[in-house]
Amino acid sequence: MNKNLWLFVIPALIWGSTWFTIKFQLGIVDPLVSVVYRYLLAGVLMLSFCVLAKKKMKFSLGDHGFMALQGLLLFGVNYWLVYEAEVYLASGLIAVAYSTLVFLNSAFGAIFLKRAINKQVIIAALFGLSGTILIFSNEFMGLSFTKQTIQGTIITVLSVVIASLGNITSARNSANQIPVIQANAFGMLYGGIWMFILALVLGRPFSFDPSAGYIISLLYLTIFGSIIAFGTYLTLISRVGADKAAYALVVIPVIAIGISLVFENYQMTPYAAVGIVLIMIGNVLAIRKKKQVTAKV
Repeated sequence: MNKNLWLFVIPALIWGSTWFTIKFQLGIVDPLVSVVYRYLLAGVLMLSFCVLAKKKMKFSLGDHGFMALQGLLLFGVNYWLVYEAEVYLASGLIAVAYSTLVFLNSAFGAIFLKRAINKQVIIAALFGLSGTILIFSNEFMGLSFTKQTIQGTIITVLSVVIASLGNITSARNSANQIPVIQANAFGMLYGGIWMFILALVLGRPFSFDPSAGYIISLLYLTIFGSIIAFGTYLTLISRVGADKAAYALVVIPVIAIGISLVFENYQMTPYAAVGIVLIMIGNVLAIRKKKQVTAKV
C-alpha cells in the first residue's frame, strides 16, 4: 500500500474512535484540565522518545515560537473548544463542522503559504460534506435554535478555524525544515503548558478521576489520539499539503458510525447509507492522483 495512503488511513481510523472514547473523559474532571493532562503527558513522552532516539533537539528561538504557536492552536485551544462545544451540541453536528476543514485549509494555505487551491480536493470535499450532513440529518432536523445552540455553534466554528490555522502552522514548520516528530513533541508540551496557564487563570479545579475508564481513555487519547494520529496526519500534511490531508477528517463520521453500530446499537438509516456512499466517492476523488497535478511540499 502507498505510504501516503497509510498516513491517510491511520489518523482517520484513530480519530473515528475518539468520539466514543472522549465520553469516558467527561464527568468528574473539567474538560480543560483533561486537555492539560493529555498534552502534557503526550509532550513528555514524545520528548523522551526524541532524546532516546538522539533526534535533533536544538532549534532557533523563532522555530520554538512557531512550535509554541502550533501547540496553542492545534493541541490546546482547538481541543478545549471541542470539549466545550459538546456541552451544547451533539457530537455529530461538530463532526459535520469539522468536515469543512478541507475548505479552510485550502483557503488559508492560499493566503499564508501561497499554495494553489486544488479544485479536485474541493469537489471531493463537497461530496464529503454532503454525505456527512446526510448521516447526521436526524440531528439537524431535531435542532432548535436556542441560545445554547447558537453558543455551541459559535464555539464550534471558532474551533474549526483555529484547528485549520494550526494545520497551516504545521505545514509552515515542515516547509522550514522542522521535523514533524520534534515539532509535535515540543508543540504538545507547549500546548499543555498553554492550557495549564489558561486553567489557572479561569480557576478550573485540578481534580483527577482514578477510575479505569478515565485512565484508559486518557492513555488511549494521549498515545493513539495524539502521538500516533497527529504524527501520521501532520506528516501527511508535509507530503501532500493541508488541503488534501484534511480529507482524512471527512471520513471520520463513517468510522464513528461503524463503532456506534457495534457499541451503541446505532440504527442505520437510508440517509446515512447514502451519506456513506457520497463520502467514499469523495474519498476516491481526494486521494486519486492526476498526472498533470503534483503535490507541493
